[in-house]
Amino acid sequence: MSAVLAAAALVLTAGCSSDGGGGGAPTDSGSTTPGSTAPGSSPSRAADQGPPAKGSVKVLRTVAEGLNTPWGLAPLPEGDLLVSSRDERTITRIDGQSGKKTVLGEVPGVSPAGEGGLMGLALSPDYASDHMVYAYFTSAGDNRIVRMLYDEQKPTGEQLGAPDTVFRGIPKGYIHNGGRIAFGPDKMLYAGTGESGDTGLSQDTKSLGGKILRMTPEGEPAPGNPFPDSTVYSYGHRNVQGLAWDSQQRLFAAEFGQDTWDELNAIKPGDNYGWPEAEGRSSDSKYHNPLAQWGTDDASPSGIAQAEGSIWMAGLKGKRLWRIPLKGTEAAADPQAFLEDEYGRLRTVVSAGGDKLWLVTSNTDGRGDPKEGDDRILEIQVS
Repeated sequence: MSAVLAAAALVLTAGCSSDGGGGGAPTDSGSTTPGSTAPGSSPSRAADQGPPAKGSVKVLRTVAEGLNTPWGLAPLPEGDLLVSSRDERTITRIDGQSGKKTVLGEVPGVSPAGEGGLMGLALSPDYASDHMVYAYFTSAGDNRIVRMLYDEQKPTGEQLGAPDTVFRGIPKGYIHNGGRIAFGPDKMLYAGTGESGDTGLSQDTKSLGGKILRMTPEGEPAPGNPFPDSTVYSYGHRNVQGLAWDSQQRLFAAEFGQDTWDELNAIKPGDNYGWPEAEGRSSDSKYHNPLAQWGTDDASPSGIAQAEGSIWMAGLKGKRLWRIPLKGTEAAADPQAFLEDEYGRLRTVVSAGGDKLWLVTSNTDGRGDPKEGDDRILEIQVS
C-alpha cells in the first residue's frame, strides 16, 4: 500500500463521518442523542407558524432496483430519471413507470477511488432547448464539472455527447470530494465541495475545497458573489453533499461532521461555517451556527430536498430519512426520523413535485450491507 493510500485508510478508520463511517468501523459520535437540534432552535410551533411538528412518510413504490453505486439523480421533464453510477462511471435512464434501465453511456475521464467518482447530476435550466446534462466527477487530477448534450434522437449508446468541461480545479482526495450540484432559482449552478482531507483548505477563501460554489452555467463566477472574481459562495465547510432551496428561494446545505456533529445549515453568502475550528454549534460569533445538528452515528447526511415546508435529509450511516420542519431559516420543531434501518444507507433525495420525493439507497458503495434488489430508487409521499 502506498503512503498516500495508507494515510487515507487511517483517516477512514479514525472516526470520519464523511461518507457514513470508515468502511463500517465504529465512530465515537460525541453524543447518543439522535436529532439534537441546535440550542436556540424553537420547539413545536403552531400550525399557522410553520409545518406541523410531526410528519409522515409513505413508500409508494420501488421505481427501480439492481443499481450499482447510484449517486446523482436528475428527473427528466417527461417523468423518467437519469442516475449516475459513482464507480461504473455511467449514466442510466430509468423509465419512471416501468423502471426499465437504459445505459446512456460511460462518462470519459472519470477516475473512481474511495469516495470519488461520477457523482452529482443536474439538468440545465434551459434543458427544454439545449438538452444539456451537467455532472460533477473526480478525474485523475481534480474534481470538475462537465456538461454533455443528451440527444434522444440518436441510437441507444450514442445519445450522450462528449463532456465539455465547465469548471475544474476542485481539490480531490480519497475522501471528502463533495459532489452535489444543483441549479438554483436564480438559474446559477451551485456545487458542494469537500476539503479532500486537507482541513486547512476550508478556511482559505482562495481555495475551492470545503466550499459551496456559485457559478454561471458556463462556469464563471456568478454575479453578486461575495468574493470578487470568485465562485466561492460560503466557506468553512467539511464536506457538503446536500443542497436545496425552500419556497422563499433560501438555500440550505447538509454537511458531514467528523466525530461529533453532522449539520444542516441555512446558507448566507460570504459566511464562515466553522470547519475545522468548529464542528456543530460554536460560541464564537464569527462562525455561522447550524440550524440543526446530529451525532454522526445518526445521520452522515448526503442529499436533501424541500417538500411540504420541511427539509428532508438522507442519512448514510444513520440509515434513515430525517425531516426538519422549517420556520424561516430555523427549525420549527425537533427533527423527526423515518425509514430507520428499513432500506439501509440513503444517499440522495430529490423532489418529485408536490408532496412526493425520489429516494436513492446506497448499499453497494463499499460501506453498506447490500440486500437482494440493492440499490434501488423509491418514490415516497411525505407530509
